[in-house]
Amino acid sequence: MTTTVLISGAGIAGPALAYWLRKRGFAPTVVERAPALREGGSAVDFRGEQMTLLKRMGIIEDIRAKETAMGAQVIVDERGKEVAQMPSVFFSGEVEIERGDLTRILYDRTKDDVEYVFGDWITGLDELSDGVDVDFAHGEPRRFDLVVGADGLHSGVRRLTFGDEEQFRTDLGFHTAGFTVPNHLGLDHLGQICSVPGRTVMVASGRDRSALNVSLIFASGSLEVRRRDVEAQKKALVERYADFGWEVPTLLEGLGDVDALYFDSLSQIHLDKWSQGRVVLLGDAAWCAGPGGSGTGLAMMGAYILAGELAAARGDHEVAFARYEEKLRGPVKVSQKQAAGIGTFLTPKTRFMIGYRNFLYRVLGSRPMTKVFTWITSRAANAATLENYDAPVAARG
Repeated sequence: MTTTVLISGAGIAGPALAYWLRKRGFAPTVVERAPALREGGSAVDFRGEQMTLLKRMGIIEDIRAKETAMGAQVIVDERGKEVAQMPSVFFSGEVEIERGDLTRILYDRTKDDVEYVFGDWITGLDELSDGVDVDFAHGEPRRFDLVVGADGLHSGVRRLTFGDEEQFRTDLGFHTAGFTVPNHLGLDHLGQICSVPGRTVMVASGRDRSALNVSLIFASGSLEVRRRDVEAQKKALVERYADFGWEVPTLLEGLGDVDALYFDSLSQIHLDKWSQGRVVLLGDAAWCAGPGGSGTGLAMMGAYILAGELAAARGDHEVAFARYEEKLRGPVKVSQKQAAGIGTFLTPKTRFMIGYRNFLYRVLGSRPMTKVFTWITSRAANAATLENYDAPVAARG
């Protein structure tokens, strides 16, 4: 009898897991709270061993067809004067693609033989000896053999299974926001970064030259804004950046017309265990590292390993979940360590530290440092090993 698996979350980790589960003979269902696939979003990059995974999935050419092809990132001061320049590999890896484009590629690869349920979410989990009874906000209750929480930093599956988020979330002291406005700067496959103490603005335009992708990172302070209150979030951004200068006034004007705004804390998730019974967590729901931790690639590698271990264990979830966690604990520690200081690096809190950060940018961006620099940025990406689950057991060791 085919093992049924309910996956919460149709971002990147969820569809990636659905792809590998279906390939290995399981019957996955993906439930997503949003009414449709989430379009746009920040760019995600891949490098090192993660490129092997994309090739193994057969999606590398699809990704290259949609890649941002970003060039250098130029660091400017408040007058717009260039003070440093970083090669594209630092922020864009070996290939970079907007999150929404990657989600669409994964969805298109799985939609014909994977059940997707949009506009609904899990409200209750009741584990029995032979499955999990699942309650939904809108749909009728259903039973599945296994449940996977691939629903991000604020995972509902994690809350239902392990308890409130606050027990496991470590805030890094910064918030980030992302949105898209018209490209009034005329950037062409180029990015710019400008910082003042405690606040940074990053703008870039890649494949779509008409659009300017804006990322803001700022010290959180005493900020308290509800997660789904978009208007309050916009107000908070305007207040925080009102006196920033540079191109920010124009960006803030465009913010008023933005429909899709990403706004959240820079946080990490630390759990002693990623599974309980027939429920397991994947990606940010299990180990969110934050920007700079190669999180998207690691989540996709985690999906590959989880599906592979379930197949190798012939559906024995206790064995498979234990092996999955054993193989990923080390890489996750590397990822979280690498990302822990990204907020402070991207957004120094004093002018002295901004100057020192810009000096480091100039050193790291110089030609003699290319190899060292590439090694530094690839540590998290290469931390997980891609086992060949299609090879005979003896060959896999």
